[in-house]
Amino acid sequence: MNTKKVAVIMGSDSDFPVVSATIKQLKQFGIPFEAHVMSAHRTPEKAAEFAANAEDNGFGVIIAAAGKAAHLAGVMAGHTTLPVIGIPVKASELDGMDALLATVQMPPGIPVATVAINGACNAGILAAQILALSDDGIRQKLKEAKQSMKEGVAKKDAALQEKIAEL
Repeated sequence: MNTKKVAVIMGSDSDFPVVSATIKQLKQFGIPFEAHVMSAHRTPEKAAEFAANAEDNGFGVIIAAAGKAAHLAGVMAGHTTLPVIGIPVKASELDGMDALLATVQMPPGIPVATVAINGACNAGILAAQILALSDDGIRQKLKEAKQSMKEGVAKKDAALQEKIAEL
């Protein structure tokens, strides 16, 4: 099966420490990706052109991370029919609430799926879930990851029960 790529777009290179969690998730699921810096405000033409051509260039999902005014995901969504996932980045005195509101408050017809402030890990998983709709290999890796999480919680619970018994 020919897996679609994921575009990981950051409004600034200062977003990379947050976005690296997305990249780790995509690598874990074996999903090809490209990561770039583009700004909704400083390079709006480049961002619009990238989004408009993303499907033809083999992308299946766009992830856009930005802080403060955080219009990047919306700009991307306005120029493509691909699913766009926004990561609001905590980058100001407002602790990321400005970015969250700018990312999530989209007008009708231009949806942006939005994860938590600095929720880059979930952005990678959500992109994998979207691609898994047409890729059995990714779907299986997601099932294995969920099972691993369940086992991890069970181990933590067993360790807690031992600690309680020792009190």
